[in-house]
Amino acid sequence: MRMFLVVLAALAALAQNPPTQIPPADAAALKIERLDPALDALVAADAKIEILAKDFDWIEGPVWIKDGGYLLFSDIPQNVVFKWKEGQGVTQYLKPAGYTGTTPRGGEMGSNALALDGRGRLILCQHGDRRLAAMDAPLAAPKPVFTTIADRYDGKRFNSPNDLAFKSNGDIYFTDPPYGMEKQFEDPAREIPFQGVYRRAVDGTVTLLTREMTRPNGIAFSPDEQRLYVAQSDPQAAIWRVFDVKADGTLGASRVLLDVTSMVKTRKGLPDGMKIDAAGNIFGTGPGGVLVISPQGRHLGTILTGQATSNCAFGDDGRTLYFTADMYLMRVRLKTRGRGF
Repeated sequence: MRMFLVVLAALAALAQNPPTQIPPADAAALKIERLDPALDALVAADAKIEILAKDFDWIEGPVWIKDGGYLLFSDIPQNVVFKWKEGQGVTQYLKPAGYTGTTPRGGEMGSNALALDGRGRLILCQHGDRRLAAMDAPLAAPKPVFTTIADRYDGKRFNSPNDLAFKSNGDIYFTDPPYGMEKQFEDPAREIPFQGVYRRAVDGTVTLLTREMTRPNGIAFSPDEQRLYVAQSDPQAAIWRVFDVKADGTLGASRVLLDVTSMVKTRKGLPDGMKIDAAGNIFGTGPGGVLVISPQGRHLGTILTGQATSNCAFGDDGRTLYFTADMYLMRVRLKTRGRGF
């Protein structure tokens, strides 16, 4: 009887925390594509891609929480922020996360990119509420109560803030495509006819930095903050653009860092979220998975996922890259370390 009870307990524990099971079709797609010998210094030859969780709708915007050792990420259609922690798996962390209204609506209504500000608050790009917001609750006791950080430019409501990057002085740089609106580009509720890149300064001032990009999406600073990278998720011009950052925080000259428009025809995904390592290399989600790009714009290789891959974040000790790929949460161990670790 005692052995029977032990077996039952083991089976119950296994049901609650099942081991990662990678379906054969997915396993075949998970590999590292090496295009340049420089990749060897960043990703080991025997690096393995792991699937940590699956069966989401469309996940985005991961952020690593050092104090607690866990990852937060958005499921945009579900209007939920989920939490993943080693040994505990996935739990619901925050709902609603991006749309707090009471009128039922469709579209991508949840939160997108997540970040922590200098005070340790969770900052969310809220698609449904069309704003940048801070959660008014401790990270350890989350509640869907928010303070608006920015929701307008020149008196007009944003389309749907998508991704953000903090400058060391506390300014927030963010992108504003219309993906969170119910009818996106044709939505009659749009008040701003272009898709801008903006800065929200620490004093609350919102400045339009550029409107030259057709579908600005992911955004990140170089380690010295002298360059700003912006991904453009336009299938007709799938690029990463790099801007010079002036001393006053505005943007100067720009150039195309990498053009992958030709890859869009054969691989899932578009330039989307990105993070930078300590040496200035870009880990940018795009066609095929996570592209590794040198500061000079050389495509060194791709962490292939077989899925449309949306965003990534460094975690653990800074040498693990977590990434959201459609319905999957994945990770891979690296030799390099993320900026800020």
